Amino acid sequence: MQPAQGLKRGLTARHIRFMALGSAIGTGLFYGSASAIQMAGPAVLLAYLIGGAAVFMVMRALGEMAVHNPVAGSFGQYASTYLGPMAGFVLGWTYAFEMIIVCIADVTAFGIYMGFWFPEVPRWIWVLGIVFLIGGLNLCNVRVFGEMEFWLSLLKVGAIVAMIVAGFGIMAFGLGQAGGETSVGVANLFEHGGFLPNGVGGLIASFAVVMFAFGGIEIIGITAGEAQDPKRVIPKAINAVPLRILLFYVLTLFVLMCLYPWPQIGTQGSPFVQIFSNLGIGSAAAVLNVVVISAAVSAINSDIFGAGRMMYGLAEQGQAPRGFAQLSRHGVPWLTVLVMGAALLLGVLLNYLIPEDVFLLIASIATFATVWVWLMILVTQVAMRRRMSREQAAALEFPVPFWPWGPALAIVFMLFIFGVLGYFPNTQAALLVGVAWVVFLVLSYLLWCKPRSGQGQVAREQAELHR
Repeated sequence: MQPAQGLKRGLTARHIRFMALGSAIGTGLFYGSASAIQMAGPAVLLAYLIGGAAVFMVMRALGEMAVHNPVAGSFGQYASTYLGPMAGFVLGWTYAFEMIIVCIADVTAFGIYMGFWFPEVPRWIWVLGIVFLIGGLNLCNVRVFGEMEFWLSLLKVGAIVAMIVAGFGIMAFGLGQAGGETSVGVANLFEHGGFLPNGVGGLIASFAVVMFAFGGIEIIGITAGEAQDPKRVIPKAINAVPLRILLFYVLTLFVLMCLYPWPQIGTQGSPFVQIFSNLGIGSAAAVLNVVVISAAVSAINSDIFGAGRMMYGLAEQGQAPRGFAQLSRHGVPWLTVLVMGAALLLGVLLNYLIPEDVFLLIASIATFATVWVWLMILVTQVAMRRRMSREQAAALEFPVPFWPWGPALAIVFMLFIFGVLGYFPNTQAALLVGVAWVVFLVLSYLLWCKPRSGQGQVAREQAELHR
């Protein structure tokens, strides 16, 4: 093991850009978007635009800090520096918790997807297999990991682009049958109850699913410690990805709701299957299965990477077991990968114990953790700016736009999302679980981490006296 050498900078701009896409484009788009549409109707486009704008502000706040000080487990260490060790501890472990929850959902989904081709094979075998495969991949050199993530994400993005092109082909040239006897075109956005069929309440309710869909994009900040040229690569990745995410989500859903009356979307299987089937592709279900499998593997891949690097950063600060900071000869924090793999084995058990209708609960718990992480990133950036002189702030290489009003509005929006989770009965349990988790972390820090850091400080002072 090589704990002293540090992480290796093997990730290029291409790797980092597609890692963020891989983490953020997955279950939320392929399946979660259907439930968001049922809540808000065509107005869900506004929800994705508003949520995307808030997430972009989070990314720029993170980018400002990552370019100023590129370190592993970045936003956990920034919170420790500018808000105090307890804030860094809570933020870092909440991010790891978020990744575990999302990964458990994704490995379970992978088992379901494989059952399409091999229904006689027990699902837990596939779950176990993918955990070992992704765990092994994450133990390789970081460049190998980045390369596989690039190709998996490229496949996923290619499928989305194909669907958008096919949708416009149906509308422009009448290819296939699309909605059958129903009309095809922009008029579908305003018929069937209007653009806002379920009122403002439906639009607000959809934010719980919409924000879940964007979760994972903050992994760009985690890559700062392994980017080859972080001061150039990170800004490019941050400026490119949010626009692409908005393009994929908003344009895809726009095409879907132009082709089909929104009440039909998600009621007859996947929207992807609907479009490919109406283009005359008989193997549409098999094509979709390849896409969703690549989406699941890509998301699991990115999330294990992100959680592992965050735990590495926590260990370096003494806020996690020291073993998490040990590196393999490839420069990989191997113990964190093994711990994440062991946590994902819970997916095998949950696959048996948890019924199918628990997805909304898992998604909303992940939403709480995601929005908490984003809120802490925004508050940390504000704290960093408040410590800087006017000259230091002017010298920042990648400053957040619309300072200070942009970050302030984004902070208010994140607090609003917590209110959404608490207001609607289906997501109240997630808010309770999230609050209990934060309280547990605060108590853990006070009982375990703070006494240890105090002992370490005493030891350092005694050593200084003996000199």
